[in-house]
Amino acid sequence: MNQTVKLYENDSYVKDFKAIVVRCESKGKGYEVVLDKTAFFPEGGGQNADTGWIGSAKVTDVKERQGVIYHQTDIPVEAGTVIEGHIDWARRFDYMQQHSGEHIVSGIVHRKLAYDNVGFHLGDGIVTLDFNGELSADDLEDVEQEANQAVFENRDIIVSYPDQAQLERMDYRSKIEIAGQVRIVTVDGYDVCACCAPHVLKTGEIGLIKILSCQKYKGGVRLSIACGRRALEDYKVKQKNVSDISVLLSAKPELTAAAVEKLHQDMQALKFRIGALQEKMMMDKAAALSSDAVNVCLFEEDMDTIIMRKTVNAMTAVHAGYCGMFSGSDEKGYKFLIGTSGCDARNAMNALKEHFTCRGGGSKEMVQGQISGEKDAIEAIFRAM
Repeated sequence: MNQTVKLYENDSYVKDFKAIVVRCESKGKGYEVVLDKTAFFPEGGGQNADTGWIGSAKVTDVKERQGVIYHQTDIPVEAGTVIEGHIDWARRFDYMQQHSGEHIVSGIVHRKLAYDNVGFHLGDGIVTLDFNGELSADDLEDVEQEANQAVFENRDIIVSYPDQAQLERMDYRSKIEIAGQVRIVTVDGYDVCACCAPHVLKTGEIGLIKILSCQKYKGGVRLSIACGRRALEDYKVKQKNVSDISVLLSAKPELTAAAVEKLHQDMQALKFRIGALQEKMMMDKAAALSSDAVNVCLFEEDMDTIIMRKTVNAMTAVHAGYCGMFSGSDEKGYKFLIGTSGCDARNAMNALKEHFTCRGGGSKEMVQGQISGEKDAIEAIFRAM
């Protein structure tokens, strides 16, 4: 089968085209259509495929095998006929913005820090770029600033097909070794890279380039970026969140971070005070238990593990048997600590496991875990041990 003519390689702005249906075969839950030429970009190089329509058939995916492009459709089209293809242009242009923005960011990182882009994914969500080195906060700020300067300068993005002699004299980025003709995408002053994907004609069409996050990844970093309309939508969401937080905290939008920090400090102080009061309450409850009791246990709805441990230790200093602290409810279950000064706490856990769904572990002196059951039943078994 002859290779498919790729209209997008020389003109990324072909939205509609006519082509001959070479073949149409049933494939999975749909059909696989081959045309003599196409403007649909197939999945490859980390980028998802174009979608759109071939006649009235919806194109849901596009693959390339040995130079032939296969369009996955929901209904068949007749082989030998001339059809009209229509790209989902809003989606294609969005992808072009993201991919061209990625080239600029990767080119700047490569030039400034000598890192290679070793991974790239462009789908309908966040765009991710993987580099084989780490970037500091200052590095990220510099890269983002320069990337947007490239947008403001509205530079040409040029596609070329250099011959082998020209390639050998060129300094260009490429993730893989490419056999045959190499397609070069150049953003003068910012990037030269081998790439098969559609791009915008000028950097100004990319719109804002925003680095959203940077995480350590496989010895390097993974950046998440958004360009153009995606960056605008991201900004709108964050602006609304800041506005809502501003109203809730009665603080100006530019002062919300300071207001949240103060709220956090107040909550920490309150948490500390509540903890001190809870500890005193539990110590009072432990002291109120009959000193003649051998096995004792206390139940509370919501108790910090540290306070539970302190309470159990206080009980073991008075009572010779098993001392338990249970926190939770009959509906949701209980977390527990059981301690002892003269027995083996693991025996207490085993006794509970005989009657309830119970899991956990520990040492001879103390065990902890989770148990499902009713308070009265748990307490009865515990005291009878």
